[in-house]
Amino acid sequence: QVQLVESGGGLVQPGGSLRLSCAVSGSTVSDNDMSWYRQAPGKQRELVAIIRSSGVPTYAGFLKGRFTISRDGAKNTVHLQMNSLKPEDTAVYYCNLGGPVSGSWGQGTQVTVSS
Repeated sequence: QVQLVESGGGLVQPGGSLRLSCAVSGSTVSDNDMSWYRQAPGKQRELVAIIRSSGVPTYAGFLKGRFTISRDGAKNTVHLQMNSLKPEDTAVYYCNLGGPVSGSWGQGTQVTVSS
């Protein structure tokens, strides 16, 4: 079966950077739409970025160029490079393969932005 394992979260100061990774087994990242979502306490899960099977990325409007999604076919991994982090970026970040309705999810990784 498909398994997604996120890593790379942690505590970072405002203005700092983190790189999240999502290692996939049981499917191929380049054959699927791969996404990062996040969920802050008391809020709904929201889409952060998606990289289509074609390789074209799309980002949520609130990011304003701070995050970059990429994939590594050789390692079957998707990354989310997060720069200029803000306290409002604090959330659990989830990796998704194949869409939010019928796709597969990872367990999530906590990102906390605080001084």
